[in-house]
Amino acid sequence: MKNIDWVQEVESRKNELIEDTRELLKIKSVLEEGTEKAPFGEGIAEALHFLLETGNKDGFVTKNVDGYAGHIEHGSGEELIGVLCHIDVVPEGDGWSVPPFGAVVKDGRIYARGAIDDKGPTMAAYYAIKILKELELPLSKRIRMIIGTDEESNWRCVDHYFSHEEMPGIGFAPDADFPIIHAEKGIMDFDLIQKKNEKGDKVLKSLTSGQRYNMVPDYAEALLALENFEEESFHTFLEGENLSGHVTIKGEEVLLTIEGISAHGSMPEQGINAGIKMCEFLSTLTLDEKANEFVQYGAQMFCGDYYGEKLGIAYKDEVSGPLTVNIGLIRYKEDEEGKFGLNIRYPVTQQSSTIIEGIDQKTFSIENIDDSPPHHVEKDHQLIQTLQRVYEERTGEEATLLAIGGGTYARALKAGVAFGPLFQGREDVAHKKDEYMDIEDLLKATAIYAQALYELAK
Repeated sequence: MKNIDWVQEVESRKNELIEDTRELLKIKSVLEEGTEKAPFGEGIAEALHFLLETGNKDGFVTKNVDGYAGHIEHGSGEELIGVLCHIDVVPEGDGWSVPPFGAVVKDGRIYARGAIDDKGPTMAAYYAIKILKELELPLSKRIRMIIGTDEESNWRCVDHYFSHEEMPGIGFAPDADFPIIHAEKGIMDFDLIQKKNEKGDKVLKSLTSGQRYNMVPDYAEALLALENFEEESFHTFLEGENLSGHVTIKGEEVLLTIEGISAHGSMPEQGINAGIKMCEFLSTLTLDEKANEFVQYGAQMFCGDYYGEKLGIAYKDEVSGPLTVNIGLIRYKEDEEGKFGLNIRYPVTQQSSTIIEGIDQKTFSIENIDDSPPHHVEKDHQLIQTLQRVYEERTGEEATLLAIGGGTYARALKAGVAFGPLFQGREDVAHKKDEYMDIEDLLKATAIYAQALYELAK
């Protein structure tokens, strides 16, 4: 067979690829209350329908699995290669300079929530398969793009999908970094629930921050019943921490807000947690006993500590690095139990039970544990060897093996890795305001995926 110029094949479809990517990005596919036909909300259902209909128009075999997931398949043979993508996105958050679902193209980039996580890469993988189909390349295995719809929350999509559909033997998820991620830390969410729940007059009426366990909260709000509040003390705190915020006073009612910087929960050190900053300020005030215990705990245990040292769980290993802790949710009301919602990423050599046992539960109890164990594929596996060779041919760079704290669909497979789309040296803007994907990278990733899938399936 003649040599295939993968870059030229992608370049000839460039405009179509960009426009299809933009159309997918314009759909606000954020988790909402579902229905029988749209279990995760109408926006996610619309995005799934768009991608499957695109596959139908291009002549692929497609299937919608009860609205939970879908797939687009090409090729023939007994063996199945999986490409695991997702079309749900995290909430857009505040502070965007462009409409978060406008799919604005400027300065060689496409800006939108989901551009890099994971709609842009999903469309790159789709076009990679489309190129193989249109070139009529002979394959001995089937390639199936599996489209998830609940990756950013509870993975109910893949649980449902694989309880009804075939499990690929090998595969990759275009949902992280290049070159190749062969190790993913364990991911555990749980709540720390305040045991103290006394009655009586309260100074702190409520404290709210965060929308998801796996996001660093970029906004916090506290309501107090406080006479003679020293407004200047709050402004001094904000100035000292280089933060933005506001004070609204109506009689004895004081509303405080703080703006932080959002980041992915696997990299809490890259953000500024508005909720923990609020705890830090509130800990300087004279509050009621219950509220004081809550904010002191938040300030003392979590402020400036991203690795669980103060909790006594600072584990690490050579393969995957240190454990990280993100406080994704803070909920406090004067007449309810206070709650910190934690998102912990732990090393591949560690067990979740050891972590739970290591946390002191005198004043806060651990509840609502959700755990996804670590995932690791050995470096000499045929899948990794093939992807390394293709990556090095396409880029001229060494295909080093990486470990991450993020969780991708690769861990749903026994032999699955994360493979792009973020190239080394690029800023990681997943879950951040003004999320984007460089068009150059979109095209480059498509060529890599096309060649990789051909090498795996030929």
